[in-house]
Amino acid sequence: MEANRREAMPSSVPIDGVCEPRFARVREAFAENFASRGEPGAAVCVSIGGVNVVDLWGGYADAANTKAWARDTLVNVFSVGKALCAIAALRVVEQGRVGLDAPVAALWPEFAQGGKGEITLRHILCHQAGLPAIAEPLPDGAALDWQTIIYALERQPPWWPPGERFGYHVNTFGFLIGEVVRRAGGKTLGTLIREEVAGPLGADIHIGLAREHHGRVAEYRWPAAAAAAVAPPPPEADAFAQMRWKAYWNPPGFSGAHWVNTAEWRLAELPSTNGHGHARSVARIYAALAKGGVLDGVRILSEETLSEAVTEHSRGPDLVTEHPARFGLGFQLTQAERPMGAGTRTFGHFGAGGSLGFCDPDADLAFGYVTNDMGPRWQNPRNRALMEAVYGCL
Repeated sequence: MEANRREAMPSSVPIDGVCEPRFARVREAFAENFASRGEPGAAVCVSIGGVNVVDLWGGYADAANTKAWARDTLVNVFSVGKALCAIAALRVVEQGRVGLDAPVAALWPEFAQGGKGEITLRHILCHQAGLPAIAEPLPDGAALDWQTIIYALERQPPWWPPGERFGYHVNTFGFLIGEVVRRAGGKTLGTLIREEVAGPLGADIHIGLAREHHGRVAEYRWPAAAAAAVAPPPPEADAFAQMRWKAYWNPPGFSGAHWVNTAEWRLAELPSTNGHGHARSVARIYAALAKGGVLDGVRILSEETLSEAVTEHSRGPDLVTEHPARFGLGFQLTQAERPMGAGTRTFGHFGAGGSLGFCDPDADLAFGYVTNDMGPRWQNPRNRALMEAVYGCL
């Protein structure tokens, strides 16, 4: 491996880590992100055959640009954590504790309220459950209390007939999956991931971050303008317009906003949005998935389950994001409008700001990228440049 220790780039941003010579283009693209694409702090890791060939980090972990990003710096990866939710759910399915196509209400009776008696775990995993938002107003901070959100979801009728359409369950996804996992497996989603997935794999990634790790967390740069709640649509707006706004802003701060850098946010389990990890740990999870669910003797999913999980279940215009989308069971699937590398069977999950984890089973490749900046969410030039560089080196 070629070391790249604290290399001073033209912008004087510190870059550290290791990179095999044949992947030098990835190091160049990473440096260019800081030089010309506004990257403040980030890390990228690429694994081939379960071996890291790129493991770089750089920039600053604080908004004042005084604390260099370190090898073990953690950062909020937002929806990258939805893949962990999927893995947790699929593990309890494999254990026979819940069925993909059995009504969720059979396990969680209170969930049947409001016409939800026939919703299945499969509906939730592929974003067809019709529950991307909570209609009743909730107070700021409500997302930090698990039961408050669960009770609200129990009362919430579907926004569309389950199974007939799909829309990204931005924030509710993790609570819905987490409650199924808790009832089926007897432990919270964050505990399951720690004990059965991340721990055995040696992946430093967390949903619900213990206080002892808070000193390693990068300060997230969420612009003040973006942190302020977007004005709700007028009362005369249609139901779907109301739904889209509430998916992100009810309760206020549901997506992170003014909570993201607080101890309360880091300690809580908000599985859709507050996973904390670094690029190496994200790539480690996907290295196992690239190999059919097993890495270094640790199996996190069976090949059969994983094959079903990455089969297309939802495709087309998303009712929430209004972008084209493709979903398997909890995983986003590559598409022309938002590719994950150049492979045709790649799958993974993007996160707010451009963070990304994915794998390419055909190339036995895993990729992790994390950042502490709320950059472009839909098509991010930083992760795109890194992916193009990786595939240019193969």
